[in-house]
Parts: sequence; structure tokens; C-alpha cells
Amino acid sequence: MARPKVFGIGFHKTGTKSLAQALKALGYRVTGPNWTREPDIAETALNRALDLVPEFDAFQDNPWPLLFREMDTYFPGSKFILTTCPTDAWLDRAERYFGTGTTEMRRWIYGAGSPIGNLAQYAAVFEAHTAAVLDHFQNRPDDLLVFPLTEQPDWEPLCRHLGHTIPAGVPFPHANRSVPDSLGT
Repeated sequence: MARPKVFGIGFHKTGTKSLAQALKALGYRVTGPNWTREPDIAETALNRALDLVPEFDAFQDNPWPLLFREMDTYFPGSKFILTTCPTDAWLDRAERYFGTGTTEMRRWIYGAGSPIGNLAQYAAVFEAHTAAVLDHFQNRPDDLLVFPLTEQPDWEPLCRHLGHTIPAGVPFPHANRSVPDSLGT
């Protein structure tokens, strides 16, 4: 029997790279972020995602958070992981990491390509996403792990959620050390 697909549906800068490394250490074939610079991403993300899912076991970073409902519908029995952090800390990371640079992906997500000058909008979208995920899975706690990875990197909740044993002697990955106080995008 094939193991369930795993979708990391936390926004970038919430530890998604660390999550990817942890999933790889557990034997998952991981992809993401995907298509972040595609000019037509808002129109093509779902079809691209549906074509890509059979090739991998786990998915993280963009566009996966935006597609969590669709992935839940198309791939029943999947496991979902919402990496989280406090909004202020997330805004600080996003602002430092992205600066004034813009992408179509961020325009699609936030309505503005850069967090600079748009922090309130970014915060509102970030918080609305968390609320939408929690609402969607409110009656299915076994399908969603809310994982404050940037604050508590630990194998135990991840392995319990996925039904794995904790890797002996392997520290939980800490990716993207270029962003202070972050466990990655």
C-alpha cells in the first residue's frame, strides 16, 4: 500500500526548507517551491500541481499552501502540515528575505509582489490562511499537524503525525541559516 501524500501548507518563511529536509530524511521524495517565477501561475498552478503530484511523495512551500483544499479533494487520505510562527516574526523574515523584489507568485498570494509597503496586507493574508486551514481541518485532527517549526523544531510531532519512528541520532534539520532566527522558507 502506498503511503499518503504529505502536503506542507505553511507559508514561506515558516520553516518550509527545514520541513523539506526532515521529510527527505524520513525517505520522502520532496518538491517545492514550484513555479514561483511563472508569469501565469495564478491560472496554471492547479493543473501543474495535479500533473506533478504523482512524481513525488511530499510537497512544501509555494504553491502548495494555496492549493490545500484541492489537494485534499484530489488526494484523499493525505497528511497536511501547517508550519507556523507568530505573525510579527513572519513579517520580519518575509521583509528581510524578499525586500523589494517581486514575483507573480507573491502577487497571486498577497495581491502585492513585495512585502515592503504592504505589511498589513501580507499579515492579513497570512492570518487568513492559517484560519482557513484550521477551519477546513477542524473535524479531522489526524489529517493536520500544526507545527510551530521555527519555535520548536522536533522530530516527535512530525513522526507521530506521519507514523514514523524518530530517526536515531539525527538532529532535526535547520535549513536556511541565512535568515536569522529562521528555520527556512
